[in-house]
Amino acid sequence: MIHFKCNKCGRAFSVQDEYAGRPARCRSCQTDLVVPQQSVAPAATAPKAPAAAPKLSMRTRRLMADAENLARTFAGSDVIRVSAVSGTGDPPEAYQVEYRVKSLEKFPASGPRLREWHKVEIRLSADYPRLSPQCRMLTPIFHPNIDADGTTICIGDHWAAGERLADLIVRIGEMIAYQAYNIKSPLNAEAAMWADLHQSDLPTDPRNLQPALE
Repeated sequence: MIHFKCNKCGRAFSVQDEYAGRPARCRSCQTDLVVPQQSVAPAATAPKAPAAAPKLSMRTRRLMADAENLARTFAGSDVIRVSAVSGTGDPPEAYQVEYRVKSLEKFPASGPRLREWHKVEIRLSADYPRLSPQCRMLTPIFHPNIDADGTTICIGDHWAAGERLADLIVRIGEMIAYQAYNIKSPLNAEAAMWADLHQSDLPTDPRNLQPALE
């Protein structure tokens, strides 16, 4: 049997094989037809392949890993608290870090004074992790390796692309607590001189800032 349809109205017909090639007429719309040599089946529609998930860049994968690691590392810490800066993407490209550690801030009339709460902003540039994060203080501090207005925290000599962002956050905390400082190439010369003259008073906070292992 040969199965075909009218080209005009779509009516279906079935005829014996011996009618192949013969003229015919549609009974519905009277259109002249030619019986095809074999059945004309509607073209099969190939199933659409599921859309491939967009491939994530190496930087995006790193940002995702950082976000997961920071949440896990500092979840139970009462000394260091990390929060993403809203509006900086998903995964985040910027964080604010609060430190509950003892350090110093400068008072013009009386010199350095104790300060026990500090906030740092960390931004991850388009070249991260090849280039180090951009870190700045959001609260006052008096430290040899942090400039007087807080816009630069000296971490560049220590950064490596494979380093965990959590480790950098702890290292900044150790700097704030005066557990780590360098008076030979300071960003704040006055703070470097003070630290050199008051080494017996340092660190300002001797606690271990490393998060407890799970």
